[in-house]
Amino acid sequence: MLAGVLVFSAIPFTAVKAIANSPLGESLQRKMEETKKFAIQNSSKFKAEAHKARKQSFWYGEGRPRWLGPISYGYPSYLIGELPGDYGFDIAALAKDPVALDKYFNFEILHARWAMLASVGALIPELLDLLGAFHFVEPVWWRVGYSKLQGDTLDYLGIPGLHLAGSQGVVVIAICQALLMVGPEYARYCGIEALEPLGIYLPGDINYPGGALFDPLNLSKDPEAFEELKVKEIKNGRLAMVAWLGFFMQAALTGKGPVQNIMDHISDPFHNNLLGLLNSMKLH
Repeated sequence: MLAGVLVFSAIPFTAVKAIANSPLGESLQRKMEETKKFAIQNSSKFKAEAHKARKQSFWYGEGRPRWLGPISYGYPSYLIGELPGDYGFDIAALAKDPVALDKYFNFEILHARWAMLASVGALIPELLDLLGAFHFVEPVWWRVGYSKLQGDTLDYLGIPGLHLAGSQGVVVIAICQALLMVGPEYARYCGIEALEPLGIYLPGDINYPGGALFDPLNLSKDPEAFEELKVKEIKNGRLAMVAWLGFFMQAALTGKGPVQNIMDHISDPFHNNLLGLLNSMKLH
C-alpha cells in the first residue's frame, strides 16, 4: 500500500518532465514566457493597489487600534502597522528584526489557517452526531486518532463501507496528508514563481498568493475590502489557535469533546466549569 502511494504521487512529476522534454513542451515554454511578462505586470499592479488600500485602512499604520486601547503604553517603535493584526503587542521583543518579523508572521498565519480548518473538523462531526444527523463510530476528535492507532476501520458519516482513508493505517494517512499539505504550502511560499513550470503565476506574495488557485472567490477584487479581510482572518485564526489549546486541555481533563463540554456547561454553569472540575479532581 505504501509503495502504491509513493508511485502514484510520482506520476504527475514524471508526466510534467516528459512533456517538458518534447516539442510540445518547447512550444508551451515560449507561450509561458509571454504569459509571464503579463503576470509580472499584473503582480506589480496587485501589490501596488494593496499597498495603497493599506495606507487608507483603519486597521493599519500609526492610527490603527492597539491592544490596550486608550491606555497609554510604550508600544514598540518597530511595529508600524504594516502587517494585518498588528496591535503593537510584542512583549518578548521577537519582532525587532524585520526579517524575523516576516518569518514569524508567515508561521503565525500558516498555523492560524490550519487551526481554523482543524476546528471545523473537530466540531462538526461531534455536533452532527449529537444532533442525530449522522452517527459516527468515533465523533470526538481525539478518539478518532486513538482508534486509528488501534487499527480500527472508520466509516465516514456513519455510512457502512464508506471508508476512504478510514480503512488505511496511520502511516499511509500521514503520507497522504503530507503530500496534500506540502504541495499547496510550497506553492504559497514561493509566490509568483511557485507553479511557473506549469504556466501558472500567482499575483500575490508569500502570505496571500491570490490567483484562481488561492482566491477562487476573487475576494481580492476590492483592495480595500481585501485588506480588512486579512485582519479578520488573522483575528479568527488566533482565536482558533487559542481554542485548540482549550480543546487539548478539555480532552485531557474531561475525556470529552468540545461540543459535549459546552453543552455540559450550559446545562449547569455553576458546577460544570474549570473550578468545579479542579475541585472534583482534588476530591478523587
